[in-house]
Amino acid sequence: MSRQSIGVPIENIQEEHSTVAYVPATATATADQVATGYIVTTSAAATTLTLPTGTLLGQRLGAKAGTVFNLFVDNTGGADVVTVAVATNGIQSNFDLEITAATASVTPAAITPLTIPSGATGLARYTIVFSSPTAYVFTRSA
Repeated sequence: MSRQSIGVPIENIQEEHSTVAYVPATATATADQVATGYIVTTSAAATTLTLPTGTLLGQRLGAKAGTVFNLFVDNTGGADVVTVAVATNGIQSNFDLEITAATASVTPAAITPLTIPSGATGLARYTIVFSSPTAYVFTRSA
C-alpha cells in the first residue's frame, strides 16, 4: 500500500538530482546549470549567484505560464555566504521582500531570503514560478 499525503504518494515528494552544477565563484548561472535543479558552490569568498534571464531559463525548461520549478543551492562546502541575485524577467517574490523588510532591524540576525550561509545550514530551496514563457517569480521556500 502506498502512503499518501494530500492525495500524492509519498514516493513522489522526493526529488533526486542525478546531475549537479558547480558554480565555484561569482557568476551568472547558465540556464543549463539551473535546469539541473541543484547548484553547488564551494567558494572561500563571498559569492553572488545571478540567476539567468526569464527568456533563457524559460526556453531551457520549456516553460509556460504556471510552470513551477525547484532550485536547490548547496553552500555546505563553502567558506562564506552566497547571495542569489535577480536577473532580467526574474523577480524576487513580494513574500521574500516583506520578510526582509519586516526583519531588517531584528537582532541578532535578520531573515535574508537571498543569502545562503556556509556550512551545515548552507542549503536553500527556491521555488520558481513562471508567469509567461519568458518571466518568472522566485521565492525561497526552504
